[in-house]
Amino acid sequence: MNLEGGRDEEEEYYQLVEMRRSVESVLHLLNKQSPLTLKQEKYCSKECVERFVRAKGNSVKKAAKHLRNCLSWRDSLPTEDLMADEFSAELAEGVAYVAGHDHELRPVLIFRMKQDYQKFHSHKLFTRLLVFTLEVAVQTMSKNVDQFVILFDASLFRSASGFMKMLVATLKIIGDYYPLRLHKAFVIDPPSLFSYLWKGVKSFVELSPLTMVVSTLDIQESLHFNDLTSYPQATSLRFDPSLVPSSAKLGSCSSSRFSFTVSHHFDSLKPWYLSLTDTSGSKVGPTNLSRTLLGPHISPLNARSLSFASPRGNIDVVRKGFFPSTPMPQKTQKLDPSIVRHPRTPKPSFLHSPALFFKRDCQLSRVEKPHESFLPFLKFYQRPYDEMIYRSKMRPPLGGLISIVSPQLKRRNMSASQRY
Repeated sequence: MNLEGGRDEEEEYYQLVEMRRSVESVLHLLNKQSPLTLKQEKYCSKECVERFVRAKGNSVKKAAKHLRNCLSWRDSLPTEDLMADEFSAELAEGVAYVAGHDHELRPVLIFRMKQDYQKFHSHKLFTRLLVFTLEVAVQTMSKNVDQFVILFDASLFRSASGFMKMLVATLKIIGDYYPLRLHKAFVIDPPSLFSYLWKGVKSFVELSPLTMVVSTLDIQESLHFNDLTSYPQATSLRFDPSLVPSSAKLGSCSSSRFSFTVSHHFDSLKPWYLSLTDTSGSKVGPTNLSRTLLGPHISPLNARSLSFASPRGNIDVVRKGFFPSTPMPQKTQKLDPSIVRHPRTPKPSFLHSPALFFKRDCQLSRVEKPHESFLPFLKFYQRPYDEMIYRSKMRPPLGGLISIVSPQLKRRNMSASQRY
């Protein structure tokens, strides 16, 4: 045991040394091409460069090229000029925000964009809003946390292709410029044709293995039906024969086994009444059957549960005496099992159900089921949006002027309330 523990420590130490060398090599290549500015050096921290190296399979050249493209993209945006004052309308409506943190302190982002948002706003403004929300999530991360979770509310979209464009553009930006940042992404209540479009597109999306499609209706039904104690039992719906007058009858049917009566009250839960009392004058078969043959006495209270049950007791005697039957002829020929042709099940056709062709993707393991993975984040999705709580999570300069002035306003309000 001690030898294995020592080997593990040696491997970890070797990996740390190799990662340090890779990080230094990446920074050396970047400075060799063109010296980094102060903002770029601040962004290229040790943890940031490690993510790029791990995303490219510990390849120094690929990581340096990827990081250089990311730095040029951030300078073209530019990310340092993003402020909350630019998205005052989006913050008021709750289009994109950080809802909170999960049990592992990962930020949970929610995007609730309407279908008309892309018509009245340019793609550049959408990109700036997305990057602003991602930067706020990165700022709220703890020291040992480097990933976030995204919830896409697609219930406001009517077009599956329109939502697909927005989703693919978002995942591409995260995959290219925020490598290894995404933990999971959930698409909630998308349009009906989205599943079929997503099947053809996801093979070209890098972050598609981390994206899951869920439905809130299925989750609510599963939560309700798991608690069976909240539903009344079937015995509470039984009909009480004492409430129906004996004279009010539409008709009756009787035999040696039971009598069947229908009442005038059609709006009742059970307008028919079944009784096993012997009320018929004409009987078929033997009449002196003992109680042991027919089993226990069936009253109107348990008629519903035992009316279609098989008779209890000595089954062999009942079969021989009460149910006369014609003897079956003896078998003279033996069939060969190889000759017997069983009916073949027809192959599924696309005209029958298109969902049969997408069934294989849904057969995931128990850990990877979308609904079970989404349950810990359901509370963030159902929680109402509060703009002030979201603004309180922003740090300067992302918070804008309101985050700087709001503490003074709170002090002024406190002093005014103390006067009165």
